[in-house]
Amino acid sequence: MQIYLDNAATTPLDPEVIDVMVEAMKEHFGNPSSIHSHGRQVKTLVEKARKTVAHLLHATPAEIFFTSGGTEADNMAIVRSIEAYGIQHAITSPLEHHAVLHTFEQLEKDGKIQLHYVNIDEKGNVDLAHLEELLSSLPKTLVSLMHANNEIGNLLDIKKVSALCKEYNALFHSDTVQTMGHYPHDLTDLKIDFITAAGHKFHGPKGVGFIYINSNNKIKPLIYGGAQERNMRGGTENVYGIVGIAKALEIAYRDMHKHQTYIQSLKDYMIEKLKENIPNVAFNGNIEADKSLYTVLNVSLPCTNMNDMLLFNLDIAGISASGGSACSSGSDIGSHVLRAIKADPNRPSVRFSFSKYNTKEEIDITVAKLKEICEHP
Repeated sequence: MQIYLDNAATTPLDPEVIDVMVEAMKEHFGNPSSIHSHGRQVKTLVEKARKTVAHLLHATPAEIFFTSGGTEADNMAIVRSIEAYGIQHAITSPLEHHAVLHTFEQLEKDGKIQLHYVNIDEKGNVDLAHLEELLSSLPKTLVSLMHANNEIGNLLDIKKVSALCKEYNALFHSDTVQTMGHYPHDLTDLKIDFITAAGHKFHGPKGVGFIYINSNNKIKPLIYGGAQERNMRGGTENVYGIVGIAKALEIAYRDMHKHQTYIQSLKDYMIEKLKENIPNVAFNGNIEADKSLYTVLNVSLPCTNMNDMLLFNLDIAGISASGGSACSSGSDIGSHVLRAIKADPNRPSVRFSFSKYNTKEEIDITVAKLKEICEHP
């Protein structure tokens, strides 16, 4: 039996998404930039997808731009807003995805900005009082804080951060890659400058994402070369990916409450089973439902002699999980998130992440295997 518990890395494609993508591949091969009928048909598909995404997010179609994924979208928001608005200071946290952290680090190295890190507590929560202190003392600032952490699952009070940024006239970008399709985003209510998303995190295709750019903001393209995406991203559109991501988001919103309830029950069940079966088990980050992403559980295990082999043993047993961000797999330095919250380096940590396709039976098998590994390494 193969068990997949690494949905924060990527999710399996929903069959409905596959169907609409295959139909588009079979029926529509034209270039959406072409003015003839074949091109116009495909352009219609792209714009229909844009309208779908905008409608679900309570945005306008003119505020949605398709990209190759979350990393490109994050880079676009950060690099181009700093250039457009003469940003001098950037505020982020040490827990951000490397698509954000590495971009800021390079910009600081290039002398474009001064980078500041907001304090976090031992659970990985952002210190909003310190954020306000920074905002009050730094002019021309961009704040970039993710809505939910991809490794430990902590949720940010995005509305409070948005209000603070507005009060101090700072730009606000949030990487919403882990929450898009899992929580509703009302961009009429949420006053934010940029959010970013990737289709493969909510049962859509890889290689496609989008950026929301508030209509009050004017930035330049990150990629030049053509007039695609209303002159904001050069290059022939990934039509089939765009069709797929719009369908995936539509399904996610349609079934959101049902899936939230079900997946949260799986997470709660695994927490209880781990506590029952593995003495001294602990959890990195928040596990309370109102403070934590319901798809992610980061487990700290007492089997200290298994630090290097735990994931390997799970894989041999047919269980796929992660030791941290999938984008850092193979790195010798381990998780920057776990280091930042001062997690015990001698205890192995595993990120289990769930989807609508997982079952309690899979949780039981996984917990039993973890118990076996810890008792008989």
